[in-house]
Amino acid sequence: MSEALDRKRLFLVGNLSIFMIGLGFAVRASIASDIQADIFNQMNLARSAALVGEVLGATFIGFALTLLFGSALVDKVGMRAMMLFSALGYIGGSLAVAIASFMPLSGITYWLIYIGFLLTGLGWGAVEAASNPMITAVYPDEKTRRLNILHAWWPAGVVVGGLAGLAFSALDLPWQANLLMLIVPGLLLAYLTLSTIFPESERVQSGVSYGDMFRELFRAPSYFIWFFAMMITAATELAPGQWVDLALTNIVGMPGIWVLIYVSTLMFVMRHFAGAIAKYVSSVGLLFCSCVLAAIGLYALSISKSPLAAFAAATVWGMGVCFLYPTMLSVVSERYTRGGALFLGLTGFAGGLSIQFLLPKMGAIFDTAKIEAAGGVARLASLEGAEMLAVLRYASVESFQSVAILPLLLLPVFGMVWWRDRVTAAYKNDSAT
Repeated sequence: MSEALDRKRLFLVGNLSIFMIGLGFAVRASIASDIQADIFNQMNLARSAALVGEVLGATFIGFALTLLFGSALVDKVGMRAMMLFSALGYIGGSLAVAIASFMPLSGITYWLIYIGFLLTGLGWGAVEAASNPMITAVYPDEKTRRLNILHAWWPAGVVVGGLAGLAFSALDLPWQANLLMLIVPGLLLAYLTLSTIFPESERVQSGVSYGDMFRELFRAPSYFIWFFAMMITAATELAPGQWVDLALTNIVGMPGIWVLIYVSTLMFVMRHFAGAIAKYVSSVGLLFCSCVLAAIGLYALSISKSPLAAFAAATVWGMGVCFLYPTMLSVVSERYTRGGALFLGLTGFAGGLSIQFLLPKMGAIFDTAKIEAAGGVARLASLEGAEMLAVLRYASVESFQSVAILPLLLLPVFGMVWWRDRVTAAYKNDSAT
């Protein structure tokens, strides 16, 4: 590795980039209900939640596409180019959505919002494509610890974005102020990126060729277990987080963004201890325990009747999901070193792909449930006050419960791998003795 590399500065760039995408996540969660109320309810009341799900889903399409292609190309175009692309995506995407909100309502409004969220999603994916292989390259012996600390800045961004959204609302500022806030870290990231020397990836440093990296997909078919597992773990964390303000506001009667802020604070703290915990239960054991807690927490959130119950359930959910995403990346990097940035990117792509499908599905479940509870589309349009609130509460519960079962699907997978790893380790120890 070159002597010119500054590991602390690289870690700072990585942390800022992850902070920016976490901030963007909170902004989208904060403004989802505003976009529905101010724009999509006026365009199509019966399908307004589905339309919100579609434009939010565009973020994850961009995220998935950049990870799919960017991870394969990051060694060719360079980590600096990927980081710069990310900064520009967040700046341009935020401006596009803000501009759309002031336009006369039309099909163009929908598509400009869609494109704006797509651009931020492309920027999000570019961060993941560059930052994860960057950290594994400069900290090859501390992957679980460093990746969890790196991704601790995701919930830090969520906390700042969530609190800023609440402050803007309390000050009666337009919700578009949330979008303009994203421009600041975008500009700072662009500046730091242009003045930082980036490393070669771990794959390049180890002498594995570009072709060998791709051939590893066929040499290590077991990787696809982790690919599909990531689809479920990412959906367990990110989809409810993106939907929480809209849903829990109806279920509990308080701004759901407070729950997201609380959970994100919990995640920020706990991710700093992932390395120590993994030493006792292993990375896969940590994933198993996390899925159990995530399932319990999600279901408890959907049936919460009060803010206190919601925060208690959110504690369990937060403890469950906080380690899932970065630990999945760590496990893949540790087990498939020859796969390099490609395997890390494909793993993130799997997560983005699943959420892109899940968010519109949650929106469709929400819309179907609210029409059912109201007694038809015509009746829904006439509801007001307590009657409308009751319909929205029912629809919110139905949409949230739809994802509670997801982490349970992974328990047999993680349990078997965890058991196999322990048996293999015990056999090696016996043989050495």
